[in-house]
Amino acid sequence: MAGKDFLRETVEAPETPLDVSLRPPMFAEFAGQPRVVERLQLMVDAARKRGDVLQHILLSGPPGLGKTTLALILGNAMGAEVKCTSGPTIEKAGDLAGLLTTMPEGAILFIDEIHRLQPAIEEYLYPAMEDYKVDIIIDAGPNARSVRLNLPKFTLVGATTRSGMISAPLRSRFGMNCRLDYYSATELVKIVERSAGLLEVDIDAGGSREIANRARGTPRIANNLLQWCRDYAQVRAGGLITAESASAALAMLDIDGDGLDEMDKRILEAIVHRFGGGPVGLNSLAVAVGEESGTLEEVHEPFLIMRGYLQRTPQGRTAMPAAYDKLGVKPPSRAAATGDLFSG
Repeated sequence: MAGKDFLRETVEAPETPLDVSLRPPMFAEFAGQPRVVERLQLMVDAARKRGDVLQHILLSGPPGLGKTTLALILGNAMGAEVKCTSGPTIEKAGDLAGLLTTMPEGAILFIDEIHRLQPAIEEYLYPAMEDYKVDIIIDAGPNARSVRLNLPKFTLVGATTRSGMISAPLRSRFGMNCRLDYYSATELVKIVERSAGLLEVDIDAGGSREIANRARGTPRIANNLLQWCRDYAQVRAGGLITAESASAALAMLDIDGDGLDEMDKRILEAIVHRFGGGPVGLNSLAVAVGEESGTLEEVHEPFLIMRGYLQRTPQGRTAMPAAYDKLGVKPPSRAAATGDLFSG
């Protein structure tokens, strides 16, 4: 029995208490994404005035920008229970039926990585989203029959890092589609200062700015860097995070002043030096830097493209002028960059 209790606690508590404590519990404490927050607040206010549930909401964008946090904030704002799961963990229709039939009225079902739902389960979700009904198959073979159950009204909040992989029928059933973008340095400074207060970390304005500038526009990374800088400051800087101590701490992680880490620099160096600035295919680039192609595409490329170091073209990845400046290399001439084979 003790073994079962331990397993239950392990499954139901995937996040550390520290991680949960850093999540803002309400819209007023959520920094950044002003347009998304304004839309969601309006939906909440309207639903509460009607005494109704929220429309189904799809949140998309790179990892670490606050999709799960916004789902939990919606639950707090509506005074509703939030059940969290993810697309890969729902392996059969019965798993989804168990979630849907046990939710109270007005609850929020949050499905992370919803693009990874199996097609059969996705179709099972359609009548639940539209009509709040679900069909359950009883028995098997000649005795099999379908029983339709009524569900309490609920809100589905889906989150995805690959919005292009969501099928059109599923996408059309969401009443609101919100895309989260990378955060500005000013917004990240507010997040770092709030997290530092919760963690009881001594930090000055210069330390907050230094961490924010190197956080790749992502709150999750900013909080991780803050905790590393806290450890460094406690051991080597008298417990205070300043611009100097933060810079030294992040240099130990090979994160430069622009937020590029060791792998980012290896990618730029490979494209510029080994492939003449590109274009180069993703698989060839992955082999050159010794990393999985999926990791390059989902983790490193979005930031490099956003900061203007890299460009995706139909022929492959191409280094931009900012990449040459970063490496201290003179950009090639226009004819050389385009590979003019007919010149001369």
